[in-house]
Amino acid sequence: MSTMRFLPVNRQAILVELADLQQTLVLLGALQASPIEGVQELVPAARTILVQFAPHVIGAAQLVRRIAACDLSGSVQRSDVLVQIPVRYEGEDLAEVAQILGITTEEVVRRHTGSEWSVAFTGFAPGFAYLSGGDPVFNVPRRATPRTRVPAGAVALAGSFSAVYPQASPGGWQIIGITDAAMWDLARDLPALLQPGYRVQFVDIATQVEAAGALSNSISDGKVSEIKSDQAQAATNFNECALRVRATGLLTLFQDRGRHGQAGQGVSASGAMDQAAFKAANRLVGNASHLPVLETVGGGLSLQSVGENVVAVTGADAPLGITTADGRRWSVPCHAAIALADGDTLSLGQPLSGARCYVAVRGGYDVAPVLGSASTDTLAHVGPPALHSGQLLRVLPTRHAVVAELALPAQELPAPDAEVVLDVELGPRTDWFTPEAVALLSAQRWQVTPQSNRVGLRLAGEQALTRAVTGELPSEGTPLGAIQVPASGQPVLFLADHPLTGGYPVIGCVAPHHLDLAGQIPVGAWIRFNPVRAFAELVPAAADGGVI
Repeated sequence: MSTMRFLPVNRQAILVELADLQQTLVLLGALQASPIEGVQELVPAARTILVQFAPHVIGAAQLVRRIAACDLSGSVQRSDVLVQIPVRYEGEDLAEVAQILGITTEEVVRRHTGSEWSVAFTGFAPGFAYLSGGDPVFNVPRRATPRTRVPAGAVALAGSFSAVYPQASPGGWQIIGITDAAMWDLARDLPALLQPGYRVQFVDIATQVEAAGALSNSISDGKVSEIKSDQAQAATNFNECALRVRATGLLTLFQDRGRHGQAGQGVSASGAMDQAAFKAANRLVGNASHLPVLETVGGGLSLQSVGENVVAVTGADAPLGITTADGRRWSVPCHAAIALADGDTLSLGQPLSGARCYVAVRGGYDVAPVLGSASTDTLAHVGPPALHSGQLLRVLPTRHAVVAELALPAQELPAPDAEVVLDVELGPRTDWFTPEAVALLSAQRWQVTPQSNRVGLRLAGEQALTRAVTGELPSEGTPLGAIQVPASGQPVLFLADHPLTGGYPVIGCVAPHHLDLAGQIPVGAWIRFNPVRAFAELVPAAADGGVI
């Protein structure tokens, strides 16, 4: 008989913990075969499934009861798709892996190619697939010190899993080979070569040269598609208006609501760090609230109007100035529609409070979506590139503009030396920490360090958080707002571009109503965490009601 544990994450997510990978995959199959209304995303991992849901559609208590009723006695259906991956077995850890396993390097290769693997789940990076079901001999520890750079195409082992790194990135897996097969290619209908459930066969190039062409033959229905903007197919769609980038500031990106629903390809949502400010900017210029805007951190962004445009700047409290073509200058307010004549240049200064500004233009920017979104994920390298000086940003024709008379009141944002209080819901791994550490999370304040970015806020406190459970946590889904605690004991607060899965325990999660605020905290500011919900395992309730 199987058992499930239900752990709280936040009011929009729970974590289901199972006995092993087999149970996890059976439950995943059951939830995919009979979807539960209100469930928005499933992020499977080695022994868990992160379930994200809409609380206005289904409550946590009802969701737990529905999942607990699933039958885990079945088996996983094997996919009819087999992907063959040609490998040069010359990885720098091959000899060490052979020594760990007590076999020869030739035997490592024979066993790695002699078994059929399957894609259990995805995560860490777009196109990164965790492959299970290989030879039982493979149980290889991660490297004691992760490499700062693992090359794209590295074929690696960790625990009982194998994987191929889709892009160059840090990593602690043991590298046994290299492949030229592209794990991630946006020119494909499905950019990730390896989808959950696919079967995988590694082929040794040294002994089977003909396998070099097997990859293209292994997926017979593969198609190449061009990524096009659904907003602009021809020059006739453009009006004469545009914004030319005169200076980019520290970093300026296109952002929108994010690319939700791509967890199966190992892609997290990304999107604007301050969703309310992004939507308000669009409303102020008469756009639909979901259109892409510019997100810029710090000051320094400068945009020159080509033709007449209407823009609005929201988010951080930054001084704004206009310089005309003949050199006249004046200040303009944030959180208001601003008319720009041909040749006018809008410049954003260093924010007095907050960290990020959002710039919308009436009609919207012509930018090609990637996987349904124009957001740029800086960790996954998915989405349009960052703006560069001299770039021309074409503006689409205005369609039925409805201008908000007033935006919502601007949120009071923190200055660089301010103290910010963030509400926190404890879980899902609070019980991995000592009672003293759990108390310390809210008892002391944490400073935002300069190593912070869109991936997360790296925090520093006078005392580190200590763990009660010192073992290694198998990778599991991590939500937006997760407070992950690495071995240093200094937390990292995950923001929009965080990895889909993580291998360090999450002591708590910032409450959803404070996520926009978290995205506006500048470097140097201080955070105090305010627990609004204690940690308690969720238990399927009796017929009378709630979750206890």
